[in-house]
Amino acid sequence: MTPATSKMLAAALALGLLVAPLAADGQQTGKVHRIGYLSSGSSTAVPHVIEAFRQGLRELGWVEGQNIVIDYRFAEHRYDRLPDLAAELIRLKVDIIVAPATPAATAAKNATGTIPIVMIGVGDPVSTGFVASLARPGGNVTGSSYFVGLEIYGKQLELPKETVPKVRRVAILSNPTNPAHPLWIREIKGAGASLGVQLQFLEARGPTEVDGAFAAMAKERVGGLLVVADGLFMTHRTRLADLAAKSRLPSVGYRELVEAGGLISYGPSLPDLWRRAATYVDRILKGARPGDLPVEQPTKFELVINLQTAKALGLTIPQSILLRADRVIE
Repeated sequence: MTPATSKMLAAALALGLLVAPLAADGQQTGKVHRIGYLSSGSSTAVPHVIEAFRQGLRELGWVEGQNIVIDYRFAEHRYDRLPDLAAELIRLKVDIIVAPATPAATAAKNATGTIPIVMIGVGDPVSTGFVASLARPGGNVTGSSYFVGLEIYGKQLELPKETVPKVRRVAILSNPTNPAHPLWIREIKGAGASLGVQLQFLEARGPTEVDGAFAAMAKERVGGLLVVADGLFMTHRTRLADLAAKSRLPSVGYRELVEAGGLISYGPSLPDLWRRAATYVDRILKGARPGDLPVEQPTKFELVINLQTAKALGLTIPQSILLRADRVIE
């Protein structure tokens, strides 16, 4: 090999080493990642939180149709459909499964131990077996928890007492098919005992059972209603608010219930939880392992009051509550 040939070969190798990383980077940049979104609810129930998730992705540079595709699957509150929907997403070879709330996260976790799962707002993720610990989840699941312990339920039960001081008995409406609710009911019982409030626990597995629950509330002459957060109740929040108004019950629940006509809410901001989920997706798509990403607990809480509903019920919201409110609907 002549010196000239050797120089040409060396130059070609050097050029190849320079071009190869650029080509690899170009392929990586051009890849379209597939995200599976598995929900126990319906597509029309909470479009604002889904949009918060998509907005969070856009802010981080992930745009649908450009570098990501999102495959949505909704069980329409039929939890028995979730395993099949999770299997569909796996067959699509999604890179990540985003699973809002405990039922969907449970189905996703049961379906795969390898595909990363970003849960949103589940019950206690340690007690329910999603993660080994909040700080180091381990495995393929991470995300956010909705569970904040006894304190939040104490505040929720205090609100009817502050608004209607004579209230001594409060109905608790839950969905027994939601695996997170037994844990939350336990915390609510503890809060009720500490406040000296009598609690009547009622259940609704579907919209047809809601009327029976309200009939039981009337029979027991409860003075207030606490609606435990659930996808079913989120979808039918307008009906719940209407029934509470018809029964002249001050209702406490989540922000969306108050916007539909409920009285007052205090709890984590759902849009904030969904927006934060985009951060997990971003980090995982960039190479982070879900088991190394700590589970977040809610940091943004909202107190929302509907003064129109208060007026219709003949109630005067104490100034002490109004001054703490993040939003007042007039």
